[in-house]
Amino acid sequence: MQHILGISRQQMRFSSLEDAISADNQVRFIDAFVTFLDLEKLGFAVTSIKSEGRPGYNIKMFLKIYLYGYLNGLRRSRKLEKECLRNIEMQWLLEDIRPNYHSISDFRKNNPLALKNLFKLFVSFLKDTDLIGCQTIGH
Repeated sequence: MQHILGISRQQMRFSSLEDAISADNQVRFIDAFVTFLDLEKLGFAVTSIKSEGRPGYNIKMFLKIYLYGYLNGLRRSRKLEKECLRNIEMQWLLEDIRPNYHSISDFRKNNPLALKNLFKLFVSFLKDTDLIGCQTIGH
């Protein structure tokens, strides 16, 4: 009798990020929520795209990172960077863009009030749609 065997790590597989994420996964909600945000109204400084040099990241990508971190108890920039590299949900959410911890940290440092407004709006939306109950379960 043999043990259950896995597939060879050298075997090629064809799949998409879309196939890896279920229809009711929380990252789909985060993606939809961020898509319809008015960034200027929340206090984010929307900058124009530069014609020279390396292009910057889209602000909405960082919002997705921080909302994912908020829902999953991840606050540190290095942990968020690690999730961008290894977590299939984050890869789907960010379309496989993988910013480093310094970019993630700088975004938080440069937008403290706007991020606070974002989280208030997010929690308010979750309450309004009965996705959270706001009950205390411990002290």
